[in-house]
Amino acid sequence: MVTPTGPEAALTFIGTATTLIRLGGFTLLTDPNFLHRGQRAYLGYGLWSKRRTDPALELADLPRLDAVVLSHLHGDHFDREARRGLPPNVPIVTTEHAERKLRRYGFRSAEGLRTWGRAEWPREQQWLRITAVPAQHGPRGVHRLLPPTMGGIIDLEENGRRRLRLYVTGDTLCRPGLAEIGNRFPDIDAMLIHLGGTRIGGILLTMNGKQGAALADLIRPARTLPIHYDDYGVFKSPLTDFQRAAVDTGLATEVIPWARGDTVTIPFRTPAGDTIRQV
Repeated sequence: MVTPTGPEAALTFIGTATTLIRLGGFTLLTDPNFLHRGQRAYLGYGLWSKRRTDPALELADLPRLDAVVLSHLHGDHFDREARRGLPPNVPIVTTEHAERKLRRYGFRSAEGLRTWGRAEWPREQQWLRITAVPAQHGPRGVHRLLPPTMGGIIDLEENGRRRLRLYVTGDTLCRPGLAEIGNRFPDIDAMLIHLGGTRIGGILLTMNGKQGAALADLIRPARTLPIHYDDYGVFKSPLTDFQRAAVDTGLATEVIPWARGDTVTIPFRTPAGDTIRQV
């Protein structure tokens, strides 16, 4: 695992939508899923899906966490391993729906956010801010049968100036209303995009390749890192679908494919707003 030693963030892909983010003096984990190949995640309504892959890291391998960013409470995003193994006092930034359940599980520092709500942490000269942004897990109407979900904007500020901005899409379909994210939060340095084209009963619940390319074109981040695309049987759209759609669309974003266990570094912006160096 790479630890940033200079003015950059380090993002490690663990699997599914689980990433470890080292951002300045902060360490975050997204959507903790540590089931192994062959184990089943519960998706609600009596539905289960078998995992096809192993996580690149185990819970015991993780450093001390400052917070967990949880898009929603599904078994492939917060599983029984996370429920048993995460410290009960770790802050979990999530939806209001998930907060209520997590507190019943014993996670007393879970914090549910409404859309556009934020959680913040200061540390010396740095300030970390997580803002909940819209996400729609399935077609209109169908999404109400699923746990409410959110995307997240993660901002790091230092001495009053923004140094890095990340967007984690959460499980969502691409909808025109998501353009408001880019309007409110321009100049996104990197987007972690949940793909996979999840289908249950023939209904598309997460972005396939074409929808992912449409969202990247809508948001226009500097870099796009695909996650959540091949770990479970309900994921029907492989990464190659998104890669082809990105080429066909002529996306302005840099698409960075990474394997489980890979670490990608993202340079901080200088105080003037330019990047210090290229990746």
